[in-house]
Amino acid sequence: MSRPTMQQIADALETSRITVWKALNNRPGVSEALRRQILQKAQEFGYNKGGTAAVLQAAPAAARTVSVVVSRPESSLFWMQIVHRLARELTAQGWNLMYTYLPAYGDESYTLPRALTDGSVAGIIVLNIYSKPLLQLLAALPLPKVFLDTVPGFLPPALGGDLLLLEGRAAVRQITGKLLDAGYTRLGFMGDVGYAQTNTDRYEGFLDAHRARGLTPDERLCLTGPFGLYTHYEEISAFLDGLDALPGGFVCASDYMAHYIQQYYDDRALPRAGVVPLTGFDNNTEYANVADRITTVDTQTPTIGARLAMHILFRLAHPDAACEVCYLITRVIDRTGG
Repeated sequence: MSRPTMQQIADALETSRITVWKALNNRPGVSEALRRQILQKAQEFGYNKGGTAAVLQAAPAAARTVSVVVSRPESSLFWMQIVHRLARELTAQGWNLMYTYLPAYGDESYTLPRALTDGSVAGIIVLNIYSKPLLQLLAALPLPKVFLDTVPGFLPPALGGDLLLLEGRAAVRQITGKLLDAGYTRLGFMGDVGYAQTNTDRYEGFLDAHRARGLTPDERLCLTGPFGLYTHYEEISAFLDGLDALPGGFVCASDYMAHYIQQYYDDRALPRAGVVPLTGFDNNTEYANVADRITTVDTQTPTIGARLAMHILFRLAHPDAACEVCYLITRVIDRTGG
């Protein structure tokens, strides 16, 4: 069998032979991300195996850094719990974690922060980014990537990386079905179904439960978005104020949405507990008016961070492996009557 050549490595990575030479000889002019990909590919091919392994071990700290790319990081304890566990897991494996903040939405002129394009990081984990233009920019980066959720329909291979999703369709189908069987047939669904793929899945579960019983939900009772960035309560209040009669129950895409429904009832001194069912998703403890009181879905938030770390480490070790879509199974927490 013939000895592998630098040209074969270059062809496999769709780069030039001179770039491969620079990377293998630790010369300037090659980004750290590409340099590491070349070294890993050389090891896979068995090219100068001992020398290449030594160069790989000598890679600078930047090559051992993963960036978590986030938007509105202050918005929820949910995201911070994920990031904290992620940092712990990566640190245990000798990797650094760097924050990179993106705006909630990017216009056509927006460019990604330099830290994501100058070789400072070896891979990225994308959290809480729900703008398709931003996701497209991230997908185009020649880095190993793992995404937690995405916008509806923008899935691998277009994302250019692995995708983790919280399973919600079956969970919301179960929640909705129990309410329907209990006689609550005037249900409203609350949540922007176009915001995230997981929200779309949850709404489909709401519809599934109705279809399975030969029922059609009243769309006039459903507020499915989009919402302004900081106007959820105002929009929900205006919507409910405009109804001839309030829904007999609420199935919400998140506990975040559910706590606004509860706030609406509290502000108007309307009875809800024991009369009007309210359900959420995420089992989030930061919304005191609904925490531990409503039926919701446990997502094992810290474990999500561990799973993301596992995926990015695999992707870094095997950058050419086929992209993966992974659904993390959730568990309904039934607090009927809350």
